[in-house]
Amino acid sequence: MTTETVTAPVPNFELSQKVFLAQKQESSDLIKEIVSTIQDDSMSSYYHYLYYDLKLPGLEWDQSLYDELVKTNSTKIEELKQEIERLQKEDESEIDILKKWTELGQLYATIGDKENAESTLLKTVELAPSTGSKIDLFLTISRVGFFYNDLIFTKKYLDKSNELIEKGGDWERRNRYKTYNGIYLMSIRNFKEASKLLADSLSTFTSTELTTYEDVAKYALITSSIVFSRSDLKNKLLESPEILSINSNGDDLLPIYNMIKSIYYTKYEEFFPSLLQTSDMILTKDKYLFEHANYYLREIRCRAYNQLLESYSSLSIKSMANLFKVSVEFLDNDLCKFIPNKKLNCIIDKVDGIIQTNKFDNKNIQYQELIKSGDALLTKLQKYGAAVRLSGAEKV
Repeated sequence: MTTETVTAPVPNFELSQKVFLAQKQESSDLIKEIVSTIQDDSMSSYYHYLYYDLKLPGLEWDQSLYDELVKTNSTKIEELKQEIERLQKEDESEIDILKKWTELGQLYATIGDKENAESTLLKTVELAPSTGSKIDLFLTISRVGFFYNDLIFTKKYLDKSNELIEKGGDWERRNRYKTYNGIYLMSIRNFKEASKLLADSLSTFTSTELTTYEDVAKYALITSSIVFSRSDLKNKLLESPEILSINSNGDDLLPIYNMIKSIYYTKYEEFFPSLLQTSDMILTKDKYLFEHANYYLREIRCRAYNQLLESYSSLSIKSMANLFKVSVEFLDNDLCKFIPNKKLNCIIDKVDGIIQTNKFDNKNIQYQELIKSGDALLTKLQKYGAAVRLSGAEKV
């Protein structure tokens, strides 16, 4: 890690997660923890936001507390501004001035003042002497977006970070950006691209200012389980040294890990129990995954069904229900959600209780794709020939 790198854990991502949980389940203990953090970090702006904008259930307004937090912050902000002004008047080094501007921007981010954090850190970007420093500052601003779950805001500053990284970012910053972007892509339901970045991040993780290592592993398992090939499920997930190490020290990943195992080893009777645990313990308890829980549950069920049906030309619905340890009625209704939109390539004969699979003719598909590609190439050549004739170039 370079000496320039700014990795201060602001804003407090753990607090953001607690606020999410408090929105979903009113808990006096959670509210106490939130208020305690607000007091410890003098988060006057965030306190105001939670009560008046977010209307957090169970949070009470304490005007005297708010006034005290505002007074504390006003003093700190004024001291930093005076220090910046003094350094500028005394013509001190740009590095010293930059440090104070960065402190001011991080202070605004810490107390939850989104607008001032953005404007102050952008001012700091202008003063930053190196590409690496600018990247760090843009990543800091993007964390403010993550904190408020403002994905448009987050993408704006991740894009700015990436522009600089492509011009000259070092490996440490590239790896940090990889984790940031992976979580962002997961948040907008681009699981395919997110899975690559998050799985790669396991061996290079340094972004402790944004999330925990265990959470990155959790996100890698979730996104990859509906994207990776069967062989990659084993090589990159089930046998990943990083994931195995986490599993040896705790049970947080076991629901999703066991579900992936049930798919890979075709232990379908274990699939739904571990899926329900994954939903209850992971998907609905995480601020990034909650919005995509139903989507994920559909996609992973579809994957499990497809894997089983690919092995048969026909299978009784009763046999399939027995394999998954669910009722025939449940399985019948569930399969009917996927067949009309071609997510499952099969039909159900309800009279005989049989599921008939339609095997893909790969050679025919490849032949049709070749014909389409050939037609597209011929069309382009004809347009090119017409353009050449119009320009008179063929005479030359």
